[in-house]
Amino acid sequence: MIKRLALPLLLVLGLCSPVTQAAIGNAEAVNLSGMQRMLSQRIAKSYLMIGTEVRADEANVQLDQSMATFEKNHLALVEYAPNDTIRSELGKAGGLWQRYRELALSSPDKQRAVELLGLSDELLAQCEKVVQLIERHTGSSSAWLVNRSGRQRMLSQRIAKLYLARSWHLPVNSLDEQFKQAVNEFGQALGELQNAKQNTREISAALSKADAQWQYSRVGFELSAEGRYVPTVIAITTESLLTQMQELTVAYTAQMQRES
Repeated sequence: MIKRLALPLLLVLGLCSPVTQAAIGNAEAVNLSGMQRMLSQRIAKSYLMIGTEVRADEANVQLDQSMATFEKNHLALVEYAPNDTIRSELGKAGGLWQRYRELALSSPDKQRAVELLGLSDELLAQCEKVVQLIERHTGSSSAWLVNRSGRQRMLSQRIAKLYLARSWHLPVNSLDEQFKQAVNEFGQALGELQNAKQNTREISAALSKADAQWQYSRVGFELSAEGRYVPTVIAITTESLLTQMQELTVAYTAQMQRES
C-alpha cells in the first residue's frame, strides 16, 4: 500500500480560485459552490488512484489538497450564506463532508471504495442543491454560465472516478450506465457552452481547445467498451480537461463580476 503523504491542512490546489478572509460575492459563491461538486468527485477519484496504484504519489497529493480546499471553500460559503435556506443546505453538506472526509483518510481497499463511491454521490447531490440555490439567489443570467462551466469541472473528475471504478471491477450496480451518462452530459454541455452568445473571442478559443482535448479523451473511453482499460491515460487526459474547464469557469466568473 502506498504511504499517504502528510501535507499541511491548508495547502491549496493550484487550480483553486483565491479565497481570502474577506467575504466573497455572488459570482465567487457560484464558482466555489460549483467547485465543491468537483472536489466531491476528485477526492473519490484520487482515493481510487491510490487503491489501484495509478500515479499513486500524485494522487496522494491531489487527495490532501482537495480535502483542504473543500474545507476552506465550505467555510467561505457558510460565511457568505445570504439566507436561512442556503445556510441550512450548507449545514447538511457539512454533515456529509465529515463522514466522507473520515472515510477518504482510510487506507483504500475495495470494500471501503464501494462505500466511498456512495458517499461521493450523496455529497455531490447535496452540493448541487447548494449551487442551484445560490444561482437562483443571484438573479444573474451570467450565473448559468459559471454554473455550467463549473459543472464541467465536476464531470471531468466524475468520468475519471467511474472509469477507475470500472477498471478495478468494483461491485457497484450501474457503473457502466453512470459512466456513459457522465460522458454524454459532458459532451452536451460543452456544445451548449460553445453556442453561448456571451462568449468572448478568448473564451471561444479556449472552448475549441477544450473540445479538441475532449475528442482525444473519448478515444480512450471507447477502449473500455472492448474490455481494455487505460487508467493512466484517462487520469492524465481528464486532468487536462479539468484545468481547461477551470480556466473557463474563472473567465465566466470574471465576466459575471464585471456585469454586476
